[in-house]
Order: sequence, then C-alpha cells, then structure tokens
Amino acid sequence: MMTPISMDNWSRKEIFDFFSPMSQPFFSVTFRQDVTNLYRFVKENDISFYYALTYLCTQAINGVEAFRYLLKDGQLFLSDGREPSFTDMHPDSERFHIVTMPCEGDIVSFCRAAREKSRAQTAFIDFSAEADDLIYLSCLPWVELTALTNERDFDKDDSIPRLAWGKYVEENGRKTLHISMELNHRFVDGVHVGKFHEALTELIEAL
Repeated sequence: MMTPISMDNWSRKEIFDFFSPMSQPFFSVTFRQDVTNLYRFVKENDISFYYALTYLCTQAINGVEAFRYLLKDGQLFLSDGREPSFTDMHPDSERFHIVTMPCEGDIVSFCRAAREKSRAQTAFIDFSAEADDLIYLSCLPWVELTALTNERDFDKDDSIPRLAWGKYVEENGRKTLHISMELNHRFVDGVHVGKFHEALTELIEAL
C-alpha cells in the first residue's frame, strides 16, 4: 500500500528541491558489515546465506522511513514496505535471472520460499511482479566487493535502493563483507545509510 504525501508539508522538501535540478542526483556508499552471527545462523538452519541477507536488508530498509518514499506521476508517496527484487542463478548455469517476491514470514520460511521460486522460474524476469516500491539486490560471491555501480535508464525520480555485496572474508574469527548502496540523494542522505547499517546489525545480532 502507498499513502499519498503532500509535497508542501514534507519535512524533506527543501533538500529534495536542492538536489532536483542536478543532472545526476545519485550517490554511492560502501561499508563493512559483520556477518559472523548470520553465517552461524544459516549453517544451523540449512538456509541460503544470500537469501537470508536479502531478507534482513529488506527488513532494515523498511525500518527506515526515508527509504520508502517514492514519486509516481509527480505525486509523492510513502510505501508501507518495499519488496526485494534480487538476482539469482540456477545450479550449473552462468546465466542469472531476477526474482521478485514479497518479504513475508520469518527468515527461514522466506529463504525456503525464495529457493523454490527461483528454482521454478524459467523466464529471465517476471515483468508482472515489477513495481515502483522495490529494492534491487545482487551479490558477487566470487570477489571481495569494495564498490559497485548499476546500469540504469536515467530517471531522476528513480528512488529504488540498489544494494550489492561480495564474498565474506574472515579475520580474527569474525566474518565481514562490504555492502554497496546506490541511492537517490533527493530522498536519502548519509544519516539514513547509518540508520540502515544500525538496523541491519541489530537484526543480525538478534538471530
């Protein structure tokens, strides 16, 4: 569900207006995330690390209001929650496909549902599932990711957060990886990245 918001009464309007004339209002940021407890949890529950982190990132994004604003036909909306749209690969294939699905249930049930949906999907993408209130997520598990940008049709109204991460590395008994975010500065600032990082860390440590 999306709730219409009056632009004139929006507390962010001055910042939004400042960045709106810019030809490229997007910014990228990458930070290190401790995933030690997540690794333990997925091994104990025999679920995918990738699907689990997708679930947690979606929960953390939706916990920060700024990430849920979007423009549609010039009208500002606040979404109740964004849904994950993530890349995946079939076993023994080098071709990826895009899976879009609700982030429902607990983390274990989501991971199992994601696995079933991905394995059953034969098309590259299901366009009927595409919407304005998504999160794009991807992973490069073959390399230690330090930064990333995404291809896009240039649209200054594009508010979809884009997240990616690489393989985790272990040091002093802790597993960490880098999470890269590409965001629209008209809607989101660095403080919101910090809130996302804090929320994600809390979710991981609560597993």
